[in-house]
Amino acid sequence: MFKWLPKLLVAVALAGASLAQPALAAPGERWSQEEANAWYAKQPWLVGSNYIPANAINQLEMWQAETFDPKRIDLELGWAQDMGMNTMRVFLHDMAWHQDPKGFKRRLETFLQISAKHGIKPMLVLFDSCWDPDPKLGPQRPPIPGVHNSGWVQGPGTAALDDPKQHARLEAYVKDIVGTYAKDDRVLAWDVWNEPDNEGGGSGFYQPRESKHKFDRVAELLPQVFAWARTQEPTQPLTSGLWHNPDWNKLEGLNRVEKAQVELSDVISFHTYAWPEDFAQRVQELQVYGRPLLCTEYLARGAGSTIDGVLPVAKKLNVGMYNWGFVDGKTQTRFPWDSWERPYTQKPPTLWFHDLLHGDGKPYRAREIEIIRALSRAPKNEVPAL
Repeated sequence: MFKWLPKLLVAVALAGASLAQPALAAPGERWSQEEANAWYAKQPWLVGSNYIPANAINQLEMWQAETFDPKRIDLELGWAQDMGMNTMRVFLHDMAWHQDPKGFKRRLETFLQISAKHGIKPMLVLFDSCWDPDPKLGPQRPPIPGVHNSGWVQGPGTAALDDPKQHARLEAYVKDIVGTYAKDDRVLAWDVWNEPDNEGGGSGFYQPRESKHKFDRVAELLPQVFAWARTQEPTQPLTSGLWHNPDWNKLEGLNRVEKAQVELSDVISFHTYAWPEDFAQRVQELQVYGRPLLCTEYLARGAGSTIDGVLPVAKKLNVGMYNWGFVDGKTQTRFPWDSWERPYTQKPPTLWFHDLLHGDGKPYRAREIEIIRALSRAPKNEVPAL
């Protein structure tokens, strides 16, 4: 199916064989390669989505008491189970916890119970540097018509990021959430910070409201977040995903944030929204680190990243996969990124950009669901006839 894939598989095998396996890490330290690979060997081939229910525009609307909707979540995760998914990447928010720590954890517990009912182990995301840098509690604004992800919020926002006095609150949040579920096998992994050095998004819309010192603040905080989480000695791996810049296999060329992501993650995660051959190239770059690989964001149909093209390659290479977007809803991520410059208010885009299902559970494209189901049912590293 892919003429370049056999050569890549040989290169990957040789890279892995050349890496010496260190001794097991002490409690509270980064996992050794041996520990990370032993953990991954116990997992099924991981396949899922970045998940938020269709009736929530952002993390706050998903988790605040007034808008948390377990019935809707149960319905949608039932659809995920039916198509063979076994994991979801789910974003939490420090402000929702700070507002009501006990209530927030009750709702998280409900979510984990629903997930377990459907055979889904979520990866929980603690912080996120994308989109609106000024999150506010309470009712969230409605979507901007025709615009991609118009209500998503950062956490920590600019106010907390720039105020060292608030960092103790962030530390308490990390330690409480990770500590509560550190030994809970319903949780697959912890993504400590999504795209930490992202400048916001929205084609520059949010740039004027971003911290002038965002990169430096994040570069200082990211290692601390890893350390806060590790004090709780979780049995699940920690990670933070690379998402931009070339040559991920060359540490000397990475910025401070990227180096921390590579050097502190137990398992290596990454994002790519490009063609299958670009995806495979990224995998080959990251294999040099000798750790399990999880692609925690992909699927941008108009940019060449598709279920048909990328997912079989990932299955063959045993890379865990999370596409962006599950059910079309208030996030409006069926619209492409350029909708921030040209909102799709007159007619829909030719292709959905992200997302797999309509709000009623009907597939956007039935063939995609067939591929996910077939790949998830096949043994690891095996790609059935599709």
